[in-house]
Amino acid sequence: MSFLSRLMLLKSKAHFSTDSPRGGVPADGIFIGAGKRKSGLARKRVGLMIAAFAVAYGVVGVRLMQYGYEQPEVVSSIPPADRLMASRPDILDRNGEVLATDIRTVSLFAEPHKIVDPDEAVEKLATVLNDLDVKDIYRKLSNSKSHFQWLRRQLTPKQQSQILALGIPGIGFRPEKRRFYPGGATASHIVGYVNIDNRGMSGMEKYIDQQGLADLRALGMTTDTPLEPVKLSIDLRVQNIVHDVVSEAQTKYEAKGAGAVVLDVRTGEVLAMASYPDFDPNNPASGSEEGWLNRMSNGTFEMGSTFKSFTTAMALDSGKVKITDSFDASKPIRIGGFTIKDFHGQRRVLTVPEIFKYSSNIGTGKMADIIGIDAHKEFLTRLGLLTRMDTELPEVKTPSQPREWKKINSITISFGHGVATTPLQTAVAGAALVNGGYLIEPTFLPRNSEQAALVAKKVIQDKTSDEMRYLFGYNGFEGSGRNARVPGFDVGGKTGTADKVVNGRYDSKLNFNAFLAAFPINDPQYIVLTFCDEPHKGKDGQSPIAGYTAAPMVRDIIRRSAAILGVEPNFGEAGSDLLVSY
Repeated sequence: MSFLSRLMLLKSKAHFSTDSPRGGVPADGIFIGAGKRKSGLARKRVGLMIAAFAVAYGVVGVRLMQYGYEQPEVVSSIPPADRLMASRPDILDRNGEVLATDIRTVSLFAEPHKIVDPDEAVEKLATVLNDLDVKDIYRKLSNSKSHFQWLRRQLTPKQQSQILALGIPGIGFRPEKRRFYPGGATASHIVGYVNIDNRGMSGMEKYIDQQGLADLRALGMTTDTPLEPVKLSIDLRVQNIVHDVVSEAQTKYEAKGAGAVVLDVRTGEVLAMASYPDFDPNNPASGSEEGWLNRMSNGTFEMGSTFKSFTTAMALDSGKVKITDSFDASKPIRIGGFTIKDFHGQRRVLTVPEIFKYSSNIGTGKMADIIGIDAHKEFLTRLGLLTRMDTELPEVKTPSQPREWKKINSITISFGHGVATTPLQTAVAGAALVNGGYLIEPTFLPRNSEQAALVAKKVIQDKTSDEMRYLFGYNGFEGSGRNARVPGFDVGGKTGTADKVVNGRYDSKLNFNAFLAAFPINDPQYIVLTFCDEPHKGKDGQSPIAGYTAAPMVRDIIRRSAAILGVEPNFGEAGSDLLVSY
């Protein structure tokens, strides 16, 4: 040991031995106490570090648990689950039969960021869903940034079970409701349909949404609680008959389309209405564009000689023409470079009933000429034939008419050429001719006589209505309406065969045939209007005119539905109480 080292050691020993409070205590005892203090401080520091790490890891753990329970952010346009399960009201016929209802179903979705092998997932799904769009599904599953993708909406229980058995990670199901229409296409144009998200797209389904259901859904205020059913005026039994007759007529007469309506003349209630071609609301995409068109309310046509009913009523109601008057129909009317002839020309003077029976264009045109252009236009407007019809169905087309009415227009419109209107509003106007003269807008909801009286408008005199019932009955028994007769149920009406316009010119080979009927004609309760669009043959091989197409349709509807409608038959002498000599 060096000198300096020894010196320092000696100084140290002397220092501790003289300054120590304990006097003779060795200096080593002092070093042992100091080491213990240092060890305690170290343990405290370590404890603090452990506690700090525990708190930090605890915070991280809690956040991880929160992330685990949180729903992933869905980048999609789907509504929340409560909206997927939101109820729509059942739609019922007037007797409580279900026309539309909700059923529970499930839809298939994927979380692409959880899909391990998109190719394998697509291959497995294709074994259950045979019509799967493989490319589209693969594109959805390959988008690893996406957290939600619909794969197939509204699965069957069997499909759900089979897909579950595949055990594909990242695939799941969401409950929702699907609209179901037990009658299929039977009342498709009345009831309408909903889209994949249960929103009304047409018919009464759309009407229900327009009454506030769509607004409630937009505000998130709809629930899965069943809603009060919506009852319609439709009688499903009669609707089935009308649908059968219309669909059969389209095939039988090789027509482009056909339609019919049964209307209560006292209340304006639509008991049945069908337009064909149609569609199945359970699968509306399968219907063609022709099937989606409701020709009864959303198609306008020149109604042909059925309009002679309104011209005759106008003439009689004006007081300028009496039912006993006669008009010379021996020669054609020549006006403005046009020649107006009669299809069933008698070439002689005709009484008003004969003009109606033989459907004389000449005689009808001369009656319109007596009334005048302005009065003619006003009368048709009064009957609702020139304005858009007011009813619940959203699909209603506005009639067309000349921008400027001239004498030639008034004469041609008198026999149904020059104005295009809907078959349904033609039936409504026809009801006013036979129910005592009251125009009652049609409804697809129940309406009693008292409620109808509040909306009814008097459009013709009682005497005019009585005379029109006589003319309808006269034509039904002796004129072009004979093919609509049903034993026990006196059917009166007026046929109409109108050439259709093709490329701006009338084509005599293409007709629109209609028959406006009322029964029982001595005390009318119902209007039945039928039409056949572009038929190529008539009943029993006859020519394709209204008397051999539309009239037999009326007969078949009344024959099968009159008893259901509560009309009692009368097998006395047909029309004996009606066909009084004028």
